[in-house]
Amino acid sequence: MTKNSLFNPALIRDDFPILKLAVHGYPLAYLDNAATTQKPEQVVEAMQKYYFEQNANVHRGTYALTEIATVLFENARKKVQQFIHAQYPHECIFVRGTTEAINLVANGFSRSILKPQDEILVSQIEHHANIVPWQLVCKYTGAILRVIPCNDQGELLIDAYAALLGPKTKLVALTHISNVLGTINPIEKMIDMAHQNGTPILIDGAQAVAHQKIDVLALDCDFYAFSAHKMYGPTGVGVLYGKSEWLERLPPYQGGGEMIQSVSFDNTTYNMLPYKFEAGTMAICEAIGLGAAIDYLHHIGFDTIQQHENALLHYALTALENIPHFRFIGQAKARAPVISFVLGDVHPHDIGTILDQRGIAVRTGKHCAEPTLDRFGVNATVRASFAMYNTIQEIERLIKALLEVNMLFKRHYG
Repeated sequence: MTKNSLFNPALIRDDFPILKLAVHGYPLAYLDNAATTQKPEQVVEAMQKYYFEQNANVHRGTYALTEIATVLFENARKKVQQFIHAQYPHECIFVRGTTEAINLVANGFSRSILKPQDEILVSQIEHHANIVPWQLVCKYTGAILRVIPCNDQGELLIDAYAALLGPKTKLVALTHISNVLGTINPIEKMIDMAHQNGTPILIDGAQAVAHQKIDVLALDCDFYAFSAHKMYGPTGVGVLYGKSEWLERLPPYQGGGEMIQSVSFDNTTYNMLPYKFEAGTMAICEAIGLGAAIDYLHHIGFDTIQQHENALLHYALTALENIPHFRFIGQAKARAPVISFVLGDVHPHDIGTILDQRGIAVRTGKHCAEPTLDRFGVNATVRASFAMYNTIQEIERLIKALLEVNMLFKRHYG
């Protein structure tokens, strides 16, 4: 897509070679963007150039290649800082992804802050990555996990949240957007409520960073975690943003090279931020790829992306509800372009298999959010999630295929 062109999904799709694939004789309709997004040529080319022309370890040499690689790596950190509007580059820690970012914070709290009977709040609509680390922490420390409930639309109950906040609440860990329901939580209000209680808050932003502008200073969150691969970047790299005062307070997550200033057999002095949390050789190429993905998102523009994705979501919500036996799981007023549903008593895996035979890729199952599905009384759902390169025509193909599923199972079961 050229810089001066108006937004056109067809032009954007030209940047994504994988979207030209045929699957079972049909053009690929990739509707599993909440799991991972596809990668534009610009990201792949930046990573290829690193391996072909710039490959070296960073921070550890005085020769030309390592100096080039170090500049590229640290420039990627600066791009992250600007992307999320952090105050300082050193507040942006490179990790493997959202899961490791949350585990880093959980490890630090378990070792230096939490005591028996302290409380951690999570919500009923969290990904497992924002549940299991806190369960482990509670097991190790004697802290207690409390759960913020949601209503039948998949919206968190703010009054219940207020009642859960108290003197024992030492951390709130909350998703920005539900990966199952698409619910956009009112995190600005919930952050403010946590701070009024004197409680720090971590936001799982994995599902948000590809769809809307993130300003951690305006949000005033204490931690914000996200992954590159859900925002058109590579797998294997993500970011933990943390306020400087919190990152200084937490102990190192891992030990090894780079995160130290000096080592003897008697004592180790740790490095300054951000390197205190970046033990060993980092995912250098992947960080450069993340930087290229940020450049790409800025090039397209979030206002343009949101306008297009909201149009896709509105069209899909309106059209899908007319399909016989169709039931939405979660219908929050504020939502991202993620739709989970069931179709009568047809198993979601059967639906996913049939859609795949028509070239349509959706996610089926529990979506690493089993407590969310338990809340809505279902064992599995089908999930369709949209990105900037999806089209109305792909949604029409999805609707046609779901009507075929209805007909197929009606004939099969009589």
